[in-house]
Amino acid sequence: MIELRDVRKTYHARSGRVDVLKGINLRVNKGDKVGIVGRNGAGKSTLIRLIGGIEQPTSGTIHRTMQISWPLAFTGAFHGALTGMDNIRFICRIYGKQYEEVIDFVEDFSQLGRFLNEPVKIYSSGMRARLAFAISLMIDFDCYLIDEVVAVGDARFQQRSHEELFEARRDRAIILVSHDASYMGLHCDRAAVLDNGRLLEFGTVDQAVDYHAHQMAA
Repeated sequence: MIELRDVRKTYHARSGRVDVLKGINLRVNKGDKVGIVGRNGAGKSTLIRLIGGIEQPTSGTIHRTMQISWPLAFTGAFHGALTGMDNIRFICRIYGKQYEEVIDFVEDFSQLGRFLNEPVKIYSSGMRARLAFAISLMIDFDCYLIDEVVAVGDARFQQRSHEELFEARRDRAIILVSHDASYMGLHCDRAAVLDNGRLLEFGTVDQAVDYHAHQMAA
């Protein structure tokens, strides 16, 4: 279970205080598929980072009893001076995985070849995303966070990503942020709209998408 209670997030910019999230309440149970939609700048990525523990809320609580992934393809945890292999070993230690049990999967999935033995700082953004995606899938998370980054790599990599995430792990919970209504409709059971710092939950994805479209038109 993941439960957010009155979660607020404030940033202090040069122009003054910015209240991005204003009391978010959300509950995600095992196997739930939840979509979040909202206009640019609404705070969707901030919310994902808070759920994943990358940032902390200004106030409120986030209770987690499930193991949650970082946002898929998030590369902020990589040490640029270390090779891809060294980063894999480091993350294995953190999550208690045996390096020998996962390296074949990461090598095959990422398709980075000899670059796995090169420093990550020389990787292109696409290469870093592919490594991050492969490492995300080598850990058996209970809930995967997806922040509009599934479409990395070529068509073959995207197809394998889809199979690994939505078919091989269909029993896992997913929190998905996307502007693509059809994509969200395919993979989510319910959805919410992040609007003016508030999260409005709807019974169906279509209801959420319709509300969001109306707000955008207005």
